[in-house]
Amino acid sequence: MVKRVLLLATGDTIAHSYRPGHPGVASGTELLATIASGTLPADVVVEVEDVMAEPSWDMSPATMLGLARRARSAILERGFDGVVITHGTDTLEDCAFLVDLLAGRAAEQGTIVLTGAMRSLGELSSDGPRNLASSIVAAADRALHGAGAVVCVNDEVHAARWVTLVDAASVTGFSSAPFPVLGHVIGGRVETLAAPPARPPLVAGEPESDVALIKTYPGMDSALLTAVVDAGARGIVLEGTGLGNVPVDLFATIGELSEWGIPVVIASRSRTRGTPLEDLHLIAGLAGKLGAIGARGLAPSKARSALMVALGTGGVEAVRDWFGRL
Repeated sequence: MVKRVLLLATGDTIAHSYRPGHPGVASGTELLATIASGTLPADVVVEVEDVMAEPSWDMSPATMLGLARRARSAILERGFDGVVITHGTDTLEDCAFLVDLLAGRAAEQGTIVLTGAMRSLGELSSDGPRNLASSIVAAADRALHGAGAVVCVNDEVHAARWVTLVDAASVTGFSSAPFPVLGHVIGGRVETLAAPPARPPLVAGEPESDVALIKTYPGMDSALLTAVVDAGARGIVLEGTGLGNVPVDLFATIGELSEWGIPVVIASRSRTRGTPLEDLHLIAGLAGKLGAIGARGLAPSKARSALMVALGTGGVEAVRDWFGRL
């Protein structure tokens, strides 16, 4: 039986060539042609769509949300077995998690894979063609149905919730540690190694794209929080320290913003457990009691993606409930 995979190509490093006399950005069809003949399973048919997108380090929430919707509809409405999205590595994990949060029923009916490359297409030993080939294999493999959006690089399959770029100069720069990789692409199929994380709560409403991410530091002025709200932010993620500590001078403003219907989520620059803020002791626990919402162990950038989606459920209490089930 033929398996249909849709390739959404957004350009960036995997498609860039800097060779003298041959500069430019390869189209999705041209990228597909870099895969050696006979590499892909004979029963896989790939259709290509080129998507206009900013470089990944500057990719807008609107573009990321558009990719998520395209991938979901390709599976649910157009009957594709899987979707591959080529993407720059800078914000690959952010977009992957946003796609995962919005996948809904598509996560059960197909596989959505995001991939990229650390080396451009014109470089010696470019990792792009191999990553693309492995991602197409992964997208066509039913073994990943139910896993949601995943990232496939270096023949490894990572859960979108767990994956992080830890080395921007290495083809092995993505890691899920301390969590396991979900599987490896070997011999034209996926060999699964671990169960994926639990699926996120469903959201019926439309996400908000205007969510601010602010790194906290000792002595910062709380006016920074109100400034982003005055500029239009519908929610704020604060990157704290330790278990979720933020400067005490921010507490009054956090409480006020919560009362005004602006949810404030606190993540940490460190790895943390998913314990609710209000259940923690001392400063982090006090911030929770004043209205802040814990990020449930998510990295700050992923907490921003989560808050964008959670705002589709309603106000502060609806967001709090959604994060509680994340």
